[in-house]
Amino acid sequence: MTNILILSAGTRNKVVQAFKETIKDNGKIIATDCSNLAPAIYDADSFHIVPRITIPGYMDVVLELCKMDGIKGVFSLIDPELSMLAKDADRFREIGVIPVISPYDLVESCFDKYGFYKMMLKMGIPSARCFISKEEFFEAKEKGEISYPVFAKPRKGSASININKVTTDDEIEVLYKLYDDIMIQEYMSGQEYGADVYIDMISGKCTSMFVKKKIKMRAGETDKSISVKIPVLFDQIRDFVEKAGFRGMIDIDIFHDEEKDIFYFSEVNPRFGGGYPHAYACGVNMPQSLINNLEGKENPVTIGDYRENICMMKYNETAIVDFNGKEIIP
Repeated sequence: MTNILILSAGTRNKVVQAFKETIKDNGKIIATDCSNLAPAIYDADSFHIVPRITIPGYMDVVLELCKMDGIKGVFSLIDPELSMLAKDADRFREIGVIPVISPYDLVESCFDKYGFYKMMLKMGIPSARCFISKEEFFEAKEKGEISYPVFAKPRKGSASININKVTTDDEIEVLYKLYDDIMIQEYMSGQEYGADVYIDMISGKCTSMFVKKKIKMRAGETDKSISVKIPVLFDQIRDFVEKAGFRGMIDIDIFHDEEKDIFYFSEVNPRFGGGYPHAYACGVNMPQSLINNLEGKENPVTIGDYRENICMMKYNETAIVDFNGKEIIP
């Protein structure tokens, strides 16, 4: 039996459902969340309500759950927990559990947007130019190296929180007074794409990939998209993820400058992305890839093996759960 623990399941019902459909009777899918109002936990075979990830000893609780439920592999669906899981990876391995996560330093670089930019520079991969110092930005602007509009955003953050499109020096000054640890990023106006990518946990090879053209965004996630195949982008993504050393499933945001015909890698989330259900519906079964790795099997390379011109349109669903007098944990 290959039991899998999905941490911080929240509203990611489709990911939980995909694992349930894939594993069938060969294992159990167990979910956690700090609230019993997280709808995705009710799609799992069973679930646990756990402390918030900020509570001291949180990871000890997760380790005990792994022992109790005979867990073979564990992964998280939220950014703040990724570094915690990567940092404690050896503790999980010591009890026979495989943490499905990239190496700690790489995860940290992805969560720190300026750190990610520096990593891209070092690897020679096109990425949006970034500034920590507003003075350096103003100097570059005076030299004509960059112009408005630009984005002012937190170095660390997710879901597009506190991201501002800025058009004047005064706005920059105000935002730097309002927020700590802020940075300025070049505004990318080209077509945006998203890539769901799986890097084999055993071989380190990129084995599957799904590229979607983003049509509409909402709260930092893809709301509507259409599946596309771009061979040159496949090659660039494969070379990047293998060279960087990623493992498991990751989500990449990419902009295409059509005038220069350059793909700019703007962000990597080393977890399932919010748009992964689109890839799954088109035949890119990353749950099966993960299960294969947990069972000691390398995955074959199937990059580009999915249906094109399939559109994803997200819409609201409603979960109805009978609490039967149980306490609600917000």
